[in-house]
Parts: sequence; structure tokens; C-alpha cells
Amino acid sequence: MYSKEEIRQFLEDSKKYLTSKPDIRRLRELLRFHEYRYYVVNDPLLSDEEYDKLYKKLEALEREHPEWITPDSPTQRVGKDLNDDFVTVKHLAPMLSLENSYNPQDVIDWRQRLNSFVKSPHVHFSVEPKYDGAGISLIYENDLLVRGTTRGDGAEGDDITTNIRQIRSVPLSASFSKYGIRKIEIRGEILLTKENFRRFNEELMKEGAAPLANPRNAAAGSLRMKDPAEVGRRRLEAVLYHVSYVEYSGEENKQLSTHSGTIEVLNALGFKTPQHDIRTYTDINKVVEYCLSFETGRDNLPYEIDGMVVKVDEKVFQNMAGSTSHHPRWAMAFKFKARQATTKLKDVEFQVGRTGAVTPVAKLEPVHIGGVTVSSVSLFNEGIIQEKDLRIGDTVIVERAGDVIPYIVKPLTELRDGSEKKIHFPTYCPVCGDKLVKPEGEAVWRCMNINCPAQVVERIIHFASKDAMDIKSLGESNVRRFYEEKIITDIPSLYSIDYNRLSGMEGFGKKSIENLQTAIENSKTQELNRLIYGLGIRYVGEATAKELASNVEDLSDLQHFDKGRLQSLKDIGPRVSESIYSFFHDDHNLKMLQELRHKGVNMKGVHKQEATGSLAGKTFLFTGTLEGMKRRDAEKLAEDNGGRLLSSVSAHLDYLVVGEAAGSKLEKARKIKSIQILNEKEFLDLMNHSK
Repeated sequence: MYSKEEIRQFLEDSKKYLTSKPDIRRLRELLRFHEYRYYVVNDPLLSDEEYDKLYKKLEALEREHPEWITPDSPTQRVGKDLNDDFVTVKHLAPMLSLENSYNPQDVIDWRQRLNSFVKSPHVHFSVEPKYDGAGISLIYENDLLVRGTTRGDGAEGDDITTNIRQIRSVPLSASFSKYGIRKIEIRGEILLTKENFRRFNEELMKEGAAPLANPRNAAAGSLRMKDPAEVGRRRLEAVLYHVSYVEYSGEENKQLSTHSGTIEVLNALGFKTPQHDIRTYTDINKVVEYCLSFETGRDNLPYEIDGMVVKVDEKVFQNMAGSTSHHPRWAMAFKFKARQATTKLKDVEFQVGRTGAVTPVAKLEPVHIGGVTVSSVSLFNEGIIQEKDLRIGDTVIVERAGDVIPYIVKPLTELRDGSEKKIHFPTYCPVCGDKLVKPEGEAVWRCMNINCPAQVVERIIHFASKDAMDIKSLGESNVRRFYEEKIITDIPSLYSIDYNRLSGMEGFGKKSIENLQTAIENSKTQELNRLIYGLGIRYVGEATAKELASNVEDLSDLQHFDKGRLQSLKDIGPRVSESIYSFFHDDHNLKMLQELRHKGVNMKGVHKQEATGSLAGKTFLFTGTLEGMKRRDAEKLAEDNGGRLLSSVSAHLDYLVVGEAAGSKLEKARKIKSIQILNEKEFLDLMNHSK
């Protein structure tokens, strides 16, 4: 549709207009172009924040000169994302966009503008998270789900009812008739939690495919899959937060006269809602305070949000305020700091990890994203470099979303001028020089030399880490420093350090050396599961390490476990058993373990015994920050009293122990009557009574 030269010019003008006064006709052309790239091609060339800035410039110009407004201006409609593979249907009420801002003062100014439409001093404002997912609309008629659609162009959307029915958090029926409702249209968002998104990307990379940029793209793409069963396997969730249309069989229900009341009704009917994150205020300054406080904790949430939505709570006042053709006047989105930016790919370095995997790492011109400066980004493997066609010198879009590591979304190929250089993956280890190998079925190249210096250093770092042997004062930088100075050469050498050599080194006074020596000595008595985890056996995480430790009396017992016996243990499959078996049948590893034993490192395990007492087999999950103890200590206390730990809320959970800033786990647990919710004191009382 657009030539390469046109695209290049669009991008150049877009960047120019971000900092200069634009020509209104050209600005409209730019915005139409970016809408096309975002909604139709699904391949945006600007970050969300950059697009929003351009859009606001057009809005400002049209406010100053209303005579310049044209019917085809981007402000007079919302972008399209209709899909020819689905039937297009009309929404019962338009799905409008929201006015938004990154500036808290704009929220206060919005409140002042409302006075022009709402002639009352008693306005309440509800505030809730702005979910970063895929918008949907659901219609229920006579208590049954009859239709689910995408947002589309705001007036029409794609009918995706079959796929929506695969999402377990969407009720197939709900008792709206109890509230006198015959027909209702509900708006919401389809989400993929950060944890499910991480798992989804891991599966993609195991298959050699490129990971997706963010949970929003994964959710939106899932809704348009042609195989409904595959949609069901994606573990999507739906959060519903707005009723746009209601038909009553009799009188109107007063509970739906406010937004907060409407959310309570939806929650009572079994819908997943933002109920526990909603706050209602009369003071707009309190609204701003809540928005800013929520931003600081956004990374602790299980899902992505990109801001907060402020709404007039009373429906009667919403009607007074009305809407423009683009957005309702009674709502506004306060958006959080940008998570996406463009920068230059300057170089690529190849790093060798503790398992020998060679990872390409992009070196970028430093760019500020979401509160941090990003200058390095993992490119994962050779396949992703090829699939994205990344080149040194490219201008790239970089995204940082919550606990997802910074990630190159794509290069802006339209900006290439011919000076860019292709990235060549090495065939020999960049550290030891051994020939690299790509094992069958894997996407990564590996150095198979177990004595490769890079692997040795990474193994020592992992061994000393907090979740393994927890050797305080021996962080990554000190490990690298000691290795370069030949103070340590491998894991066993940690227990033979010549501390006299440290006295002349910068940063190591008498007290620092004593602390390090004490930490290393104390690590000898760590529990066996920590040692197993610290050995860095491929695919063996903390949970698997605990399972192995609880099934042996001594670490040497694992040398006599065949693959079948390993697979009989909890959550150990063929791939993990193969890795464990290989580790304990490798001469280099057995020699290392023998050296650690001679150095005095604990290798004794405690056989798993059948739990007894009142809490035998009871399941526990902890959420939030405990005041009087660390979560790890609380979990151990539960296990010591016969309890079993779970990783998520389900009907199998007996106790949820809640600390400060508890998140969605608490919300979910409240909906399952069999779960007992305890605070820290109640948990400790339970532990004491169980003895």
C-alpha cells in the first residue's frame, strides 16, 4: 500500500513533529498511516507514547480551529482492526476510546472541565487499573452468553463467540434475571498473566520460534486463532469492567446506577472484575495520589497494566457529561511512563552461560524505558536474529514490560540506508575456541567444553547465589575478580581461598574478609536441596532440587537412580531425568562432588517422611509481604508442620496466608469458599496449635 520511500518519509516527519509545530494536513496523514500500521498490518512503527503525543497535537489544533475539523480526521473515529476471517457485527453501543494523559495535572484539569457539563458538587470518581490486553464485548440475553466480539472499529467488531467460550473466566451463563436484566452488553479485556506469558514464550523458543513482545499481543493473537481448542490451551483470562447497554424486563435496578455498584453486581454473578483494586473518591487530588501509588507497584501485579482509568461513578452524571465522537467526557485514562522506545543497535556480543549456551546480546545506544536505562538486550538465539532480520546499525523498537526482560520488538527496516551490517553467529566458542554444537531439537548453539572459563565462572556465580548456597559478600563481580586473579578456579576452590591474598585488594578490609570467610564456612551446613540446586544441573530448579533431596539419605545415592526411578518422582519427566542421570554419571562432576565432600560441605539428606498431625497434607500459599518473618522462613515452617506448598490459587488450596500489598491471589481466593484466608498472626497461631 505504501512505498518504501513513503514509509521512510512518514517516519521522518513523525519524529520531527514530536518536537515541532506540525502542519495539520500532514499530521492527519501521519496518524492515518500509523493507525493502518497498528490496527490493520499489526506492525506499528511508533511507540504508544509517541503516537499519543502526535494525536494530542492534532486534538489541540482542532480545538483552536474547529473550522479545520474534517469528517475523515483521525479524531472523528477510532482505528480499525477488523479481520476478514470472522463475521463483522455491530456493537449495541459504540466502544469509544478514552482521553488519556501521562501528566497528573491533566487529570485535575479534566475534573475542572466536567463542571461545564455536571452541575453538582457531589460527584464521586472511581479509579481502577487500565489493563493492557485485548478489548472485548460480551452480550448476555436471558442469562445466556450469546455473543462475544472484538473491539474492532468501535462501531463494529469481529464475532469471536466460539473462541470466547474457551476462556474459563467468562461464564457461559449468569443470573442477570435476578436483577431484572433481560439483555446486557459488557465490556472488558482479555489478558495473559505475566507467568502464563513467560511459559508461552518458553514453549515458542523451545520450538525454535521467536518469542512474542508482550502479553497484549499474545492475547490479541490468541482471540483470532481458527482452532478454538488451541485458544483454550493459552490460559487466557477475561476481566470485565463496564456495562455499555442494558434492557430490563421491568424496572431499572438501582445497583447499576453507579459504576462501582455495577462492578459489585458483575462480581457477584461470577465475573472476574477489578473489584478489589477499585477506589472511590470525591477529591480529585486523592485520585491522583492513588494513580501514582499504583504505578510504583505495577511490577508486583500478575498482569500488565499501562495506567489507571478514572470514571465518574454516578451514571446520571455520566449521562450529563455525555461523549464526543471519539471518547466519553466522563472518563479519562492516566497512563504510566512509557515502556517502549526506539534506539540504535550498535553491536552484538556473544556470551557463554553456565550450561554452555551461547547467547547473542545486543548492545544498544542507552535509552530510558519505564524508569530504567537499557543498553543491553538478549537476542536469545540465532533463529531470532534471522527471523527478525536484525542488523548492526538498525534503528530498533525496544520494549520493557513489567518483569519481562527488555526485548527488541523489531528493526525499522524502512530507515535502513545501506550502512547496516549482517550479524554472523560464531562457529567457535568466543571464550575457549572449541567448536560450537547445536544439539538436535534445540534452538541454541552450545560450547561442550565443561572447562570453558566462561562456564566455570557462571557456575560459581550460581553456586554462591542467594537461592543456592547463599554465600553473602561473594557477588558476581567478586567471583569474576577472584577468578581473574586465580584466587578461585572452580566451585570446590571456594573452600580453599587464601584469605591473606585478599588483604591487599581494594574493598577488602579486615571486617570484609572475616564476613566472607564466615559466609563460606556457613554455606557448608546448608540443606542438601540448596546444594543440589547450586550444582546447576540443567532443568533442575528449586522445587525439583527439594524433591531429589527428600528422596535420598546422601547425595551419592543419586548415582544409583536410573532414569525410570527418577521419573517416578514428582514432576520429573524424561528430559529432566536424562539431565540428572547424565550429571551423576559424568566423571568430572563426580570428582567435583568428592572434593566438596572432603572440604566439609553437607551432603546428607533427610528422607521424606509421611506427614503427621492436624496439618498433614494441608496446602499453603503465601502472598504479599509478611511483617515479622521472611516468606522463605514461613514456607519452611508450614512444611515442617506437615504442610505442602502450592504455587497458585485453586480449589486444591487449603490456606492462603496474606501479608501487606497482597495482589490478585487474594481476590481469587475470596471466590473459593473452601480456602481459609489467614493473616500472619493467624498463621503463626495455627502453627503453634498444630504441634
